[in-house]
Amino acid sequence: ARVHELFPVLADRARQRAGLLSGGEQQMLSLGRALMARPRLLLLDEPSLGLAPLMAARIAETVQEINASGTSVLLVEQNAAIALRLASTAYVLEVGEVALEGPAERLAASDEVRRRYLGVVDEDAAQDAVRAEAAARVLSRWSA
Repeated sequence: ARVHELFPVLADRARQRAGLLSGGEQQMLSLGRALMARPRLLLLDEPSLGLAPLMAARIAETVQEINASGTSVLLVEQNAAIALRLASTAYVLEVGEVALEGPAERLAASDEVRRRYLGVVDEDAAQDAVRAEAAARVLSRWSA
């Protein structure tokens, strides 16, 4: 009942074979099966991998809800934006080694993390680069 509460779509598809579910629905089913054991700790490896952005957001919301209900979650996630939003403590791995660690909120606010892992750039620097590139272009008339 709890799994169907978290994932109503699974209740609608209860008689459908798992292999016929969409990727997101299969991920929901995996989470649901794990939750049926009532774990104290849930280990998740890339739960958003290969999912459409809306489905990845839905999975993230559910992971947050699972954690809020008292289940600890250890999340391994390549989508740094999702991971840092969900986590209380984060570790950034590079080539299998811990490169950065600390409170997720602090890492999310770090300029280095924002630039390297979240794709956020300094807007002023980006505009300066665009202007410099435009100024460097020389246009000439094409003739046959």
